[in-house]
Amino acid sequence: MVSKVSKGMVGRIVLFLALWLVCAAVAQVPETGRWQNFTFSPEAVHAYTATRYREILAELDAKGGLDDTPALTERVSRIAETLIRSAIALKREAATWQWEIHTTSDADWVASCMAGGKLLVGTKFIQQLGLDDGELATLLGHEIAHALAEHQREELSEVALLDPTHPTIEIETAASRLETDLGVQIRLARLSRIQENEADQLGMILAKNASWPIVDMVGFYQKLVDADPPTFRAWSHPSAAARLNMAQILAILLGR
Repeated sequence: MVSKVSKGMVGRIVLFLALWLVCAAVAQVPETGRWQNFTFSPEAVHAYTATRYREILAELDAKGGLDDTPALTERVSRIAETLIRSAIALKREAATWQWEIHTTSDADWVASCMAGGKLLVGTKFIQQLGLDDGELATLLGHEIAHALAEHQREELSEVALLDPTHPTIEIETAASRLETDLGVQIRLARLSRIQENEADQLGMILAKNASWPIVDMVGFYQKLVDADPPTFRAWSHPSAAARLNMAQILAILLGR
């Protein structure tokens, strides 16, 4: 027997669906096809990351560590531009992003590309691993892939979904929890590893499309394995050995 649904219940269901449609969106990651759920708009995330990026640059500049190795800054920019063209070919809206490329000699900085194409690369890390151009292109491809796949927007949205006050949580609050709340970080560790795997794969595709040698891509991951001490956090990243194995397999597929 099917019970009747009251008009009031129908109204509540319609209201819930309307609120969900306003506050949530779904999308697929280029190439991998993985579905994502978003609560924050790309415009809101890009506005936040642009402000945060400026703050980070100002802090580094105040310490004399921003773009202070001109030859490496030029090299990073030259290589990154080839990968940005590949990214735009996969996601046309990336052509409207305000891409920025900077380097820092801050030893604590490895590399990142914030939402909207805000790239910052640590020159000490490049020197530590002795990266040639193709290997550096693999590192940059990985970081640009994070932006292309909207991983930061996805993480912030997941933080909001964990909050009982959702959908009223502010993006700044979500970002603060993501950066400082260990409990939130642990709960999102599985997503972080998925995103890192995805960025490795998508980054290699970007580098291949930009005509960087496949052998150098594998070489980059071999250097991560050889690095001592380990360069990435185990709880949020796959092991260096697992990443090298992935790169070796994908290199075979890309080389066909």
